[in-house]
Amino acid sequence: MTRDEKGLAGKKNYSVLSLVSSNYYGEDMDSQTMKSIMECLLFASPEPLSIDKISQLIFEGSGNVRIAHRELRRLIQELINEYNEKRGLQIMEIAGGYQMCTRSECASWVKKLSRSRGLALSRASLETLAIIAYRQPVARADIEAVRGVDCEACLHTLLERNLVCIRGRKRTIGRPFFYGTTREFLRYFGLKNLSDLPKIEELKEGIPEKGCVY
Repeated sequence: MTRDEKGLAGKKNYSVLSLVSSNYYGEDMDSQTMKSIMECLLFASPEPLSIDKISQLIFEGSGNVRIAHRELRRLIQELINEYNEKRGLQIMEIAGGYQMCTRSECASWVKKLSRSRGLALSRASLETLAIIAYRQPVARADIEAVRGVDCEACLHTLLERNLVCIRGRKRTIGRPFFYGTTREFLRYFGLKNLSDLPKIEELKEGIPEKGCVY
């Protein structure tokens, strides 16, 4: 792409953004202002924000929400690149959206804070959660068969934390519940989807910690 073509492309992106923002705010909004708004939204949100949600929050009522999606993705990628420059925070694409979270290099210090707040899961709860994640949908009896101990308390904790949910009933005597993971599970562990879970072979070899999301 020549310098002139790049200039035209930049003007085109800005014109789209200006069109949408001016319809709602009554004045043009430049890219830096837009990035600042998106950064604030990601910082303040307790859960991942999709492009649709960000667009809705910024342009709601403009009638041109969809026009801005490509530009919003470009701007959020710029933010991701900026946060990749040796910062303690990063912006990750997880659970169908984007969220600001801590880096894995800082995980050991963040864990101290989470322990003081009582947010960390016990080893038993993590084991139960791992079985559900890899075998879902799975019944309580099947979880206990793997762990060898009762898991009622762990299931209660995971349900209370919204990391697992009931996914139906097993077609057998007593119709026991099936359990599976939730969108909050993906957010908690910084995963885009379940296919991002490490393979069993990798777990046996030991893999680096991906980091905590807060």
